[in-house]
Amino acid sequence: MTTQNGRPEDDLAAAFNPLAPDQIENPFAMYTRLRRERPIFHSPMFDLWVVTRYADIAEVERDTARFSSVGALEARAEPHPEVRKVLAQGYSRFLSLVQSDPPDHTRIRNVFGRALSPQRIAAMEPAIRATTNGLIDGFVNDGQVDLIQQFAYALPGFIICDLLGVSRADMQQLKGWSDDKTVLMSATAPIEQQVECAHGFIAMERYFKEKLLERSRKPREDLLTLLVPQSMGGTAPMSEQEAVCNAMDLMSAGHETTTSFIGSGMWLLLSAPEQLKAVREDLSLLPNALDEMLRKEPPIRGFFRQVTTDTTLGGVSLPKGARLFILYESGNHDETQFSDPDRFDIRRTDAKKHLAFGKGIHFCVGAPLAKLEGRIAFEQLLQRLPNLRLRTDEPAVRRPYLMLRGFEHLPIAWDVPA
Repeated sequence: MTTQNGRPEDDLAAAFNPLAPDQIENPFAMYTRLRRERPIFHSPMFDLWVVTRYADIAEVERDTARFSSVGALEARAEPHPEVRKVLAQGYSRFLSLVQSDPPDHTRIRNVFGRALSPQRIAAMEPAIRATTNGLIDGFVNDGQVDLIQQFAYALPGFIICDLLGVSRADMQQLKGWSDDKTVLMSATAPIEQQVECAHGFIAMERYFKEKLLERSRKPREDLLTLLVPQSMGGTAPMSEQEAVCNAMDLMSAGHETTTSFIGSGMWLLLSAPEQLKAVREDLSLLPNALDEMLRKEPPIRGFFRQVTTDTTLGGVSLPKGARLFILYESGNHDETQFSDPDRFDIRRTDAKKHLAFGKGIHFCVGAPLAKLEGRIAFEQLLQRLPNLRLRTDEPAVRRPYLMLRGFEHLPIAWDVPA
């Protein structure tokens, strides 16, 4: 598309579309051009200011006064009227840790600090290992599997259900509602689909409200009990609305992102035979390899921010009220931060600088759990499935989401001993 003044940079801005098939498959060539030619630009397609450079993204993450996290999960400031009509059946706003600024953020994060303490996470290792091996037992003799559908989806789903204290039997329903939440907040689907997803979103709200009411009557040793607000007889210094929204976010974030982390990480390893061999032979390389997976293929493309006052970022003037899309996916490939950034290197010395978990006060509170699940998953898969490889007769399929990056299907195969 050529604009009236014919500026090539406007053509480049118009060409940015993470939902286009070629950019779903490989967005990094586009990101390289953007970082060099239009590092901060307005996308006419999404009505968002897109931030692509590592340093600018880090500045936005650090400066919560100029760049608010309210609406961090929502591509649009206001939903479509038809969607809003359905959402009116629930809470007026989605109030979660990710979508809050200080002092609310500080108050809510303190609750999560207790709920996801290092001691609690470490104590989960035996259960994660048992769940991992139980899933592998179900297909180890088959010689092939869709890693996403039969493993990477179930493992974090079961673990977050256990952590919250809800039945594993509810996972399928909760996953469906989480998908509805993702589609709804991305606001790129047809309006009819967004309306349908809004009904799922409301159902998820009601589910967790009922679970919190149950915990207020009969406390348990689970995370939901720690989220019961003081107004409902619990200990958490948050409102009922905040408690419900944070439970929903925990379910989604603790599930979706780790599924993508495991799937994308395995795809990277199986696409690099020498690096796969090195990790197989020396599992001490795995922790750094996990960080390199997160750098190279982050599960979240990026989050949204709102500009609170007329300001300047990276030499670009931004008006108050503008909405930003801070692209972790591009920042993780910034050549000013990472040498040869498009190369997957499990021995990369600065892999931990990646943006996959965010920066500053919004650094992901669940990062230690995600990395523990990832470490155990890769240890067991690599040890138990010999000659692991991508299937050549069935292609991998990526997910077409604005915010999330990962695979919907990842067919793999291995040798089954006679």
